[in-house]
Amino acid sequence: MDDERDLEQATFAAGCFWGVEAEFRRVKGVMKTFVGYTGGDVSNPTYERVCSGTTGHAEAVRVVYDPKKVTYDQLLDIFWEIHDPTQVDRQGPDIGTNYRSAIFYHSQEQKKQAESSKDRLQKSGKFGKKPIVTEISPATDFWTAEEYHQHYYEKCGSGYCTSQKYWE
Repeated sequence: MDDERDLEQATFAAGCFWGVEAEFRRVKGVMKTFVGYTGGDVSNPTYERVCSGTTGHAEAVRVVYDPKKVTYDQLLDIFWEIHDPTQVDRQGPDIGTNYRSAIFYHSQEQKKQAESSKDRLQKSGKFGKKPIVTEISPATDFWTAEEYHQHYYEKCGSGYCTSQKYWE
């Protein structure tokens, strides 16, 4: 593996974190992934508390990647393809603020790229007149989810939660 000092981080929320993590783990240049909770205001949240909708957290995936092998823009393209960014607080059968669409940026450059990518997608007409509601916010504390959630599909096979284009 390349020197870890050369690696960068990205954080995405796009519904149930199991399927989102599975998609990013397949990408050449993604070195590690972690599922967890971010964007809320409670320290050390648990899955049960996050699912209650009272913590403000989103189920998210922290992606550690080698920018020499995959760019942040390429990760953004994957993010847009694996969920419906026009749905407010839901993806498929999952409903609640914890399933919101969000990009949590780690630098001003990531913020700029995320905003530009969102604008391009909105102008593309891919979603007709439906607005893209994806939140773009600074990365804050990331609380790693319980171990049984990490690499869930590898441990348990696929479940009801799948990354797919719900808008098709």
